[in-house]
Amino acid sequence: MKPARGGWQAAEWKQLQALRTPGRIQHFLDHEIGYNKEPDGPTCRSARRVLRDRLAHCMEGALLAAAALALQGHPPMLVDLEAARDDDHVLAVYRERGHWGAIAKSNYVSLRFREPVYRTVRELVMSYFEHYHNLKAEKSLRRYSTPMRLTRFGTEWMFSEEDVWNIPERLCGLRHFSVITPAMERQLNRVDDRVWQSEQVGMKK
Repeated sequence: MKPARGGWQAAEWKQLQALRTPGRIQHFLDHEIGYNKEPDGPTCRSARRVLRDRLAHCMEGALLAAAALALQGHPPMLVDLEAARDDDHVLAVYRERGHWGAIAKSNYVSLRFREPVYRTVRELVMSYFEHYHNLKAEKSLRRYSTPMRLTRFGTEWMFSEEDVWNIPERLCGLRHFSVITPAMERQLNRVDDRVWQSEQVGMKK
């Protein structure tokens, strides 16, 4: 199989070329890529391995989404969402007409796609706040990172056959901004039962 543009193999290129809009990328992540529960231990697959293995958690899904966005002309960028007593979440972010949107892989319904209608990264991040919760139904989102461009890593994040742990390590080490104050945190309500139930529709237990 002859290599296609940018190092992608022909079959890979064909799949990525079919994802012509951010919405199609999200649909592909939701319906063609299974949720990686890491039964054999932690992984951090490159975009190529996600495309081949058909499995991804949020970090891996964000790498594939960023690769597909790059083919549409968007700079490949990630944002880290940092949580309290919960897992972090990673978004592949993009801009259209000066507004921010996001693509994400998640086991929770509302932690995925965002239309590009948000004026700032903070505004985009805050759209996740009410739906971001831990297993105790506590609203857990606390901080977010500045966007990180993946071009600083060359092509490793797209094509590596080894886990690309240096990328999340670098992402977590970036400057993060708080979304609430300590006083706000003390007054937070738990997630409503109906929200809790709706967020788990289709969840891989």
